[in-house]
Amino acid sequence: MTPATQAADKALDQNELIARGWAALPANYRIPDVAPTLAEARAYCRQLAESHYENFHVASWFLPKVLRPHFHSIYAYCRISDDLGDEVGDPAQALALLDLWGRELDACYEGRARHPVFVALTETIRACSIPKEPFADLLTAFRQDQTVTRFETMQDVLAYCHYSANPVGRLVLYACGEVNEENFRLSDSTCSALQLANFWQDVRVDFAKGRAYLPQADMRRFGVSDETIAAGAATPEFRALMRYEVEYTRQMFEAGLPLIGRVQRDLALDLDLFSRGGLEILRAIERRDYDVLGARPAITKATKLQLALRALGGKLLPFWQLGPRSAKRAA
Repeated sequence: MTPATQAADKALDQNELIARGWAALPANYRIPDVAPTLAEARAYCRQLAESHYENFHVASWFLPKVLRPHFHSIYAYCRISDDLGDEVGDPAQALALLDLWGRELDACYEGRARHPVFVALTETIRACSIPKEPFADLLTAFRQDQTVTRFETMQDVLAYCHYSANPVGRLVLYACGEVNEENFRLSDSTCSALQLANFWQDVRVDFAKGRAYLPQADMRRFGVSDETIAAGAATPEFRALMRYEVEYTRQMFEAGLPLIGRVQRDLALDLDLFSRGGLEILRAIERRDYDVLGARPAITKATKLQLALRALGGKLLPFWQLGPRSAKRAA
């Protein structure tokens, strides 16, 4: 077989994987033959954001209207990227789709966008001067999800968060014009803390998918094994492990809270809302005495409304916002 024949066969295999992957996803995720107009692309992203993310419309109350299309396009990119990696069900197909999506990201930065997400994103990138790196980093995380299912240390988990969570906060800062290294550092702490809180909330769900984000070194230290999680019974050892991880995560939230006081009011309200939400997840775990195996700790609708109202109150009464001095009390 000649090199040209091998390359053709490989391309055929990739095309087959891509076709099968698209078939497992909503039809409107596929790349159209003809690129939409900017207005059509923005409508696509708005519909995707408002129909998939239950808190998006709440958060968007606090955003200046001029920024909402940019947040819609960023969210739409993150949503589809995540689904390409997590909703296909076959690692080879997911990797093929993520590689294709990465090529579309390259095309976007080269002025050749076709997918409505990238057509809308082109304008967001131009208006907000966003580099390619945070978008590409997210794809690195979703590719990693296809092959990595365990993490030895917390530093390994945080290295994953560097790609899976922190880019989202940086994209938000770019969109809002709040770009500097200290803001990035504080945002990274908040975003990683949010990711960790979700991991601890979903230990049972992730384990059923073959993934465990609890550091293996911590599991050994507290005498917890995969068999403990598989059994679904929160032993004293497991509860002690979760107590340790929850406290570590709370400290990360507290480290990131000064960002709220460094940015414009509208963005501060969003940061306040999501920091409160993350801390509330930790409290939900505590209320179950750290048993995240028997049932998934969840924030009730009433609590979500209360969080939104408290964040809205911060628009009128700034002292209601979270901040360095209120972090301990809120936690």
